[in-house]
Amino acid sequence: MLRIEDLTYRIGQRILIDGGSADINAGHRVGLVGRNGTGKTTLLHLITGALEPDGGKISYPENWRLGITRQEAPSGPQSLTETVLAGDRELARLTRDAETETDPLRIAEIHARLQEKNAHSAPANAARLLAGLGFSEEDRLRPCSEFSGGWRMRVALAALLFSEPDLLLLDEPTNHLDLEATMWLEDYLRQYRGTVLIVSHDRGLLNRVPQEILHLEGTKLTLYSGGYDRFENTRRAKIEQMDKARTRQEGERARIQKFVDRFRYKASKAKQAQSRLKMLERMQPIPDFTEDGGGSFIFPDPEPLAPPLLRLDEVAAGYDGKPVLSGLNVRIDVEDRIALLGANGNGKSTLIRLLAGKLAPMAGEMGHHRKLRIGYFAQHQTDELDFEATPVEALGRIKPNETEQKIRNQLGGFGFSQQRANTLIGNLSGGEKARLLFALMTADAPHILLLDEPTNHLDIGAREGLVQAINAYQGAVIIVSHDPHVIELTADTLWMVADGKLTPWEGDLAEYRQYLLSRERSEAPRKDPALSDKDRKEERRLAARKRQLLAPLRQEMQRAEKEMEKLEAARAKLRTALADPALYNGGADRLVALQRELGTVEKSLGDTEELWLAAQERLEEAETAGV
Repeated sequence: MLRIEDLTYRIGQRILIDGGSADINAGHRVGLVGRNGTGKTTLLHLITGALEPDGGKISYPENWRLGITRQEAPSGPQSLTETVLAGDRELARLTRDAETETDPLRIAEIHARLQEKNAHSAPANAARLLAGLGFSEEDRLRPCSEFSGGWRMRVALAALLFSEPDLLLLDEPTNHLDLEATMWLEDYLRQYRGTVLIVSHDRGLLNRVPQEILHLEGTKLTLYSGGYDRFENTRRAKIEQMDKARTRQEGERARIQKFVDRFRYKASKAKQAQSRLKMLERMQPIPDFTEDGGGSFIFPDPEPLAPPLLRLDEVAAGYDGKPVLSGLNVRIDVEDRIALLGANGNGKSTLIRLLAGKLAPMAGEMGHHRKLRIGYFAQHQTDELDFEATPVEALGRIKPNETEQKIRNQLGGFGFSQQRANTLIGNLSGGEKARLLFALMTADAPHILLLDEPTNHLDIGAREGLVQAINAYQGAVIIVSHDPHVIELTADTLWMVADGKLTPWEGDLAEYRQYLLSRERSEAPRKDPALSDKDRKEERRLAARKRQLLAPLRQEMQRAEKEMEKLEAARAKLRTALADPALYNGGADRLVALQRELGTVEKSLGDTEELWLAAQERLEEAETAGV
């Protein structure tokens, strides 16, 4: 068990964590969430011992090995496979010692330990991890130094997973991944045998991987059962109950204070007034929990144009005379909501740059409406911002004829207060820089939005705000994202970019996920044209049979979830009743009854949570076994 007890940590005068406590059971997968800047990454470093707490303690079994996401990318002449193998330091040390040791007894010990660690399968395991994260067989033999920083961060993640720590600490592990690698990682973590603590803003991952959510809010830690959606619903209900209890308490305080003010100086009532003053002192204020702020995005709607907005006829695109994509036949209309699928390196960004006019076609014809305006978003654009300017100045350069107030109003639509709008861009957070890019790219109300990984640096609230803005926008959208949740909520058409071609993906994102997980990553992720109609019917029949067999397990989980919701509501109601000051003015019978009822409810809730976890594990085992 990972135990956090009364933890306190300060940075200067600012308290990040104040008396935080939580118990995480061995083998559990937990998502660590909270608004940006609350201290999630700091907590991970406190767990590893890289930082010392100001108070409290963190404990776990002495024999546990810890592993945390590296902040720097590996480099050097070693191959990717060698770099991953070196991630297990004990294995690397034993392998070296086996080659140099001369003492027969020590040699026997080394080989026994190598056998325990299944050293013979280590290269195959390393290859499997690298393949899952998008590296080809040829890539695995190349030196680390030949890859970009983002790809080398994938190697670092593979090395961490290869070491198989007992406590795996992951800080935004999907930031450098594509959609395909993200889906693979989710499946891998669901089967991980150790304890996992994940910091992520990926709502889909937080729903599919964790069994519990650890929320860092207001310097405190609270552990919730289930994935992110269930946490959000439970927390919302908790906030509503607390709001009601606080309103009642404020009314009671006002009533008592009124009595005190009226009678405190009357001899006949002085004793009662003093008694009520003590009652006021004993009334602990109920904390005011606020909802995590969602992100503000307002994309201006363009004026309508006659279709099509843009058309490609047999277009080829690439670099240095070498085509990356060819035979592109594309039509984009105002109602289109398109997500691009395909592993990194297959040409998604090339297609986006072509459509944005950043890359000229090598062959074919590319036409568009003469009044067409395109908004293009790419993360690398943050490096192109003028860090010595303010957001007001940056937007003013694009719209020189606009009044400063209108510019501020437009920035306000992207979450910039007056103060932050006057802050130097170099001093903005990563999320604020991304918001500014959105404001700049939509300044002239474009007809098409081209979004290349728009969610990096955005927290969950901001991602939800982005989804709402995209869905409210009256133009066309083409998006590349590693966040399946965002794709599912914004795209109604999926295009596959693979093998130099662009083809429609006929299924949905869930089918795409299953496709990827059932095949080697080296295969082109598209439907097999050679597959007969008979074979496709058989595939659908088997899929339906699988859903039928898994249905009882899903139903069992749903029943447990509904029961937990009822019990949690009952617990909240009882706690509210126990917080009522009037309860303590009368006899003790009702107080004792409520306390007993609360104990019964909490025990039932614990038992039901165990049933839910057991059902979830059985379902995962069945899915893994291919039932």
